[in-house]
Amino acid sequence: MKSIKDKHILVGADFAGFPLKEAVVKHLKSKGWNITDIGVRSADEETPEMFHRIGLKVGAKIAEGEFERALLFCGTGMGIHIAASKCPHVHCGVVESVPAALRAITGNGVNVLAMGAFYVAPQMGMDIADVFLEHSLGDGYENWKNFYEFHKLAIDELEAFNYEEFKKNNFILKKLGEVVLASPKYGVLAK
Repeated sequence: MKSIKDKHILVGADFAGFPLKEAVVKHLKSKGWNITDIGVRSADEETPEMFHRIGLKVGAKIAEGEFERALLFCGTGMGIHIAASKCPHVHCGVVESVPAALRAITGNGVNVLAMGAFYVAPQMGMDIADVFLEHSLGDGYENWKNFYEFHKLAIDELEAFNYEEFKKNNFILKKLGEVVLASPKYGVLAK
């Protein structure tokens, strides 16, 4: 698997996300990242690949264990995110800010992050990519008892989820365990 610790990242964009992808890729290359680009590869491609096809291709590379993480770009980030999320083992989030990107990786453990070029400026896209690639699940929450365990359980249950079994079980979720999430020591949720 091409991993983050070895500075490998997979990227993909449709025609609308192409300019943002190019800015982010240039930035990441300047920081020593190895980029595998699924496309769109130029602004003037005659028949550029549609957003959902790029999303499915990227999702497949994550699902098959070829890459640990990926960045996706389209006009809104939504369509390409929906497509990538159709693939097993893909946990994709759409973000438009650095705090949202930080929480997506540290709190939700996303392995694919989508951005919309209509809403995310190039510098913001670079900052979002940096936060996504420099953090992992639980980072920054070491003082919040059971934060990692609580969110890891959620990821594990999503990985194990089977809709047909869920339906057969009268839409009652099969739990893999329980973790009590304590109140944080600081912030608006602190008690």
